[in-house]
Amino acid sequence: MTSKESLGLQLGEINAANAAILRDRDQRAVVELDPDHPGFRDVAYRARRNAIADIALRYKPGTPLPTVDYTAEEHDTWRIICDHLLPTQQRLACRAYLEAAANLQLPTQQLPQLRDVSARLEQLSGFRLEPAAGLVDPRVFLCTLGEGIFLSTQYIRHPSAPLYTPEPDIVHELLGHAVTLAHPQLAEINRALGQAAQRTESNEMLEKLGRIYWYTIEFGVLMEGQQPKAYGAGLLSSAGELQRVETVELRPFDLYEMIERSYDVTQYQPFLYCAPSFEEMLIQLQDFLNRWPRIY
Repeated sequence: MTSKESLGLQLGEINAANAAILRDRDQRAVVELDPDHPGFRDVAYRARRNAIADIALRYKPGTPLPTVDYTAEEHDTWRIICDHLLPTQQRLACRAYLEAAANLQLPTQQLPQLRDVSARLEQLSGFRLEPAAGLVDPRVFLCTLGEGIFLSTQYIRHPSAPLYTPEPDIVHELLGHAVTLAHPQLAEINRALGQAAQRTESNEMLEKLGRIYWYTIEFGVLMEGQQPKAYGAGLLSSAGELQRVETVELRPFDLYEMIERSYDVTQYQPFLYCAPSFEEMLIQLQDFLNRWPRIY
C-alpha cells in the first residue's frame, strides 16, 4: 500500500492532519478537549497541552527528538501513577513484559524524555519513538509500525485524575507500548502488524486489522500456568483495567472472531481474548499477519 518514501511524507504531515489539533492565527497548536475531559476547564492545563502539542507539530522526521521541560507537577503525576501501577504489573503482567521493563529501565521518580527512551529502545529491539501531538490517523499510525516507528504523545494526563485518562498520554505510550516494544518478539509482532497495514488497501479491511491490534497489542491476555497475564499495552498502563484481568470474562484466542467484533474505547472492556500461552499467541498472530489480507 505504502512505500517508504510516501510513508515519510505522511509522517511529515501527520500532526497537521490530526483532527483534534487546530492552529490559531499565529500557527500555534490549539488542542481540542471534550467538555467531560478532566482538564477542560483548567486554563493552565490547556495552555500546557497546546505548548507540548506545538513541540510535536514542529518536529521534522530525521532530526533529533524534541525534549519537553516537564514541571514538578507533571513529574509528581508520573510518580503517583508508577507507585500505583508497578505493583499491579508485578502481579498481573506476563513474563515477557516484566523482562522488557527490567531491560528498558524507565525511571519512576521523574518523567523520562522520548529521546532517551527511544535511544534505549532502538538498542533493544530496533524500534524508535517519534512525537505526535495527539491522536493519529489509524492508517498512518499502523503503517509506521511497519517501519519500526511508534508515534508517541509527550503530554501527561490532568493531575486531578492521575489514575484516569480519556485519551492516550505519555503514561500509556511508555509504560504500555514502549516497554512491550523493548521485547524483541513483541516488537516483531508490532512490525508485522504494521507491514500488514501497508498491504491493506480498503478502509474496511484496515478497520478489521485495527480490531486485531485492539484485542491483542492493546488488550491481549495469555495464560502462564493457571493464571491469566496481560501483554496488552492498554491493560498494562491502567491499574484499574489491569486488575480486572483476574475477574473479567476471558474468551478463547480467535483472530477471525476479533476482526468482526467492534469495541468501545470509552469504557472498561467487557471481555478479553486470552491465548493459551505466550508462544501460541506469537505463532498464531505472526502466521495470521504474514498472510494478511489474503487470509481473509
